[in-house]
Amino acid sequence: MATKDDDKKADPIKDSAQQIWLAGLGAFAKMQQEGSKAFEALVKDGAGMQKKTQQAAEETLAQAQSRMAGLASELGTKTAAGWGKLENIFEERVARALANLGYPSIEEFNALRERVEALEARLQAGAPQDEPAEPPRPRRRTPRSEG
Repeated sequence: MATKDDDKKADPIKDSAQQIWLAGLGAFAKMQQEGSKAFEALVKDGAGMQKKTQQAAEETLAQAQSRMAGLASELGTKTAAGWGKLENIFEERVARALANLGYPSIEEFNALRERVEALEARLQAGAPQDEPAEPPRPRRRTPRSEG
């Protein structure tokens, strides 16, 4: 059986445990209040940081787009110049190959066309046919021999 002395000794331990328990609950309640305030402050700070980061990212993206547009324009100009050179080289080689095969140049062809047109005009005007306008030219050039 428990005596009064035992009860007196248990009361301060019981009171101390009760106080410790209440102190823990008080600390927990205070941390909940302070925690929600701290959480709200962190959310607010995070939103501000997100705005700054997003703005910096947009500026960087705009700079990158501008630079890429400049590079694309420069590349297009260089490519067009390269194609122009390639086209000229191709035209020169084709003209040289055709000349080697005996085909007339564009200048010779145009001169011949003009002569034909002049002769047709004379024929339509009733000019005498036995007077040639110019001495005849060779019909085709002979191919150059390679060797």
